[in-house]
Amino acid sequence: QVLLVETGGGSVQAGGSLRLSCAVSGFSDSSNCMAWFRQAPGKEREGVAYIYSGSQTAYADSRKGRFNIFRDIAKNTLYLQMSSLRPEDTAMYYCAARADLYCRGWRPVDFDYWGQGTQVTVSS
Repeated sequence: QVLLVETGGGSVQAGGSLRLSCAVSGFSDSSNCMAWFRQAPGKEREGVAYIYSGSQTAYADSRKGRFNIFRDIAKNTLYLQMSSLRPEDTAMYYCAARADLYCRGWRPVDFDYWGQGTQVTVSS
C-alpha cells in the first residue's frame, strides 16, 4: 500500500522560506516519478515541481529558481525547498507519485497517489 504523508507547512512572511517533506512508503523503487502540486482556494490544482528517474527534475516556469525539489532515498522522503515566498504562493501543497520511473505527464491526472496536503500561508 502506497502512503504519502506531507509535513512542514505553516505561515511565513513574504520573502521567507519553508521546506516541505513527504514521507513515502509502499514503493519498491525509490527513483520513481514524484511531484509537488498546489491548490489555492477557488483555483485548479497546479504542478509546482517534478522529480523522476532518480534525480532528474523539472519545474513550472514561475517556480524555477525559487523552489527546489529533491529526495533522500535512504529516508524515503521527498522535499520541496521554497524560498523568496510570495503571497501568491499561498495554497495547500500536495505530494504526488506514480509507480513509474518516468513522469508520463505533468497534470494531476497523470499521478496515481496523493498525500493529504499541507497548508502554506504567505503573508505580505
